[in-house]
Amino acid sequence: MAPRKVRLAADLIRGKSVEEAGLSLQFLTRYAAEPLKKLLKSAVANGKHNFNLEKEKLFVKSIRVDKGPILKRSMPRARGMAFPIHKHTSHITIILSTKD
Repeated sequence: MAPRKVRLAADLIRGKSVEEAGLSLQFLTRYAAEPLKKLLKSAVANGKHNFNLEKEKLFVKSIRVDKGPILKRSMPRARGMAFPIHKHTSHITIILSTKD
């Protein structure tokens, strides 16, 4: 998914608590909301398992969406020409922190 599209959904959850962010993504109609929700759940599970953090105290400290590799494909067109198709990908980094 293109980073530009993912950033629109990522900007909504920056600075929110994990529970608020999950609810925001659940009711967001953008296609990028589902992978972000999955990533958020994975980050929370890692925090609980690896660092013994409580889910209620976690919030999204920062979220960054960077450009990933571009898959280059082509589509046949008229007169034997090929039309390029660029499938953009994203690298998403999420950092959770606790409220003190």
